[in-house]
Amino acid sequence: MADDISDLRLLTQLVAAGSLTEASKRLNSSLPAVSRRLADMESRLGVRLIERHARRFRLTEEGEALYERALHIVAEVDEAEAEASARGKAPQGRLRVICPVQIGRQRIAPLAARFSALNPGVHIELVLSDAVIDVTADEADLALHVGLPTNQSMVARLLLASRRVVCASPAYLAAHGAPQRPEDLSAHQCLRLVRGRRLIDRWRFECDGAIREMQVSGRLSTTSSEVLYQWALEGYGIGIKALWDIEEDLATGRLVECLAPFACDNIDLFVVYASRPLLPLRMRAFTDYLIKQLGRGR
Repeated sequence: MADDISDLRLLTQLVAAGSLTEASKRLNSSLPAVSRRLADMESRLGVRLIERHARRFRLTEEGEALYERALHIVAEVDEAEAEASARGKAPQGRLRVICPVQIGRQRIAPLAARFSALNPGVHIELVLSDAVIDVTADEADLALHVGLPTNQSMVARLLLASRRVVCASPAYLAAHGAPQRPEDLSAHQCLRLVRGRRLIDRWRFECDGAIREMQVSGRLSTTSSEVLYQWALEGYGIGIKALWDIEEDLATGRLVECLAPFACDNIDLFVVYASRPLLPLRMRAFTDYLIKQLGRGR
């Protein structure tokens, strides 16, 4: 088995190097030795994996299929070895975490503080931002991301599965009445978010068995989800919020859910990080801690 893993690792290294000559340099080995290992692997498998040319090589169809599987297998083996090696060790180092403002302040900040107390070797930098997050460009180790990231190189693990809630304060509803159907929103002050240069003024509902988007309007819009939340609490209009942000407000009556029979807009929160062969213990430990503390399926 060890020899099989070694062969798979060799294949990934050959492809990364781009040539047998370059691979031999990176592996600190001779070209004949690398060529012999490749030939032995092809002989054992009974297929040709690489077409050799004077200046370049390319994977055969069989080689391409094996290479795709090898990438995942080698990554899993490396991670398993790192986890075994890390047992008994304490997480160490700096951890930069970016997350949306409201859930970051309400839930992640307390958890980060508790994790730091349990793991004093980890220094957490918690960045709260409602801007679109790019883990690489923002130099983050981890990010909390609403919805799956479009970048396929990112690893995403589910933290919370929930839904969006149309809500308003009791004072606003007492003064203006509660909407009974999504169409009624046209007569209300709707509090809207701005993402980048885009105004989020279309809200989704299930009406008569079909999903419809309703255009909403109002005098107030903001780039801050927390400002929108505060406006809703203070009775300036009807907003739409993630359930995880306002569960306590709904339970205490500070906010009231509107149009519940038409709700359909699910929302998921993921912890996201760049894929890598070896995940640092501090990242793995903090991610596992968040998942354990926040739970799933809420």
